[in-house]
Amino acid sequence: MFEETARILSNQRITADTWLLGMKSPRIAKSARPGQFVMIRVRSGMDPLLRRPFSICGTERDSFLALYRVVGEGTAILGDAKADEILSVLGPLGTGFELPGGDAIPLLVGGGIGVAPLVFLAQRLKKRKTLFMMGFASEKEVLALPQIKGTRTEVSIATDDGSKGQRGFVTDLLEDYLVKSGVDKKKHLLFTCGPKEMMRKMADISASHSIPCQCSLEASMACGLGACLGCAIKAPESSGRAYVHVCKDGPVFSTEAIDWKAL
Repeated sequence: MFEETARILSNQRITADTWLLGMKSPRIAKSARPGQFVMIRVRSGMDPLLRRPFSICGTERDSFLALYRVVGEGTAILGDAKADEILSVLGPLGTGFELPGGDAIPLLVGGGIGVAPLVFLAQRLKKRKTLFMMGFASEKEVLALPQIKGTRTEVSIATDDGSKGQRGFVTDLLEDYLVKSGVDKKKHLLFTCGPKEMMRKMADISASHSIPCQCSLEASMACGLGACLGCAIKAPESSGRAYVHVCKDGPVFSTEAIDWKAL
């Protein structure tokens, strides 16, 4: 983990309220693993006081990408940031995805802005066949991200209103594939990030089909280091722990490590 003063290389608006931020930080880019995140102070000075957490969406030789949606004061400030501005960044933080070994087929299932860490994962898995299922509310929210070009990733899309891809939820795409593909389910591994309801469904699918699933959780964070305890979520009684902390123990967990009824 490093505390960096990183230069903005680009801050591109890619949908009405979603932006892709590129920042130069050779040390973070070199050490980051898919599933990890950074804490960014959205402008110089101490207002706002707290950094904001952002999943790492990809890396290049000396830079990293962060995908974000403008939802409040901090991200609105970041949306106005320009190339060559300098921001304080802490990262990479948290645990990353455990990469699949052998001949396992990775199934990546993301919803909305939750595709960010999965795009980084697809980038890292570029030499192996990967299926990436993305879900959005409508065609206007579909994210076309360049990092997965040149990989062996096959992308399919679902939208709630059917304006692009299959009508319905992204979990419907997954269940259709598991029923119709004819591929041994034991050869698959699930990776997911997105809205809580979507990931609850992913936990159900993982359990019902006996396919291991790693999920990347999102949470409000004040420190990103496990000191403030603000991102605690309940763990199952069988785990022997009352709570886990998204920033320190995660953000990547097995779906079995989360009490989804309490989330």
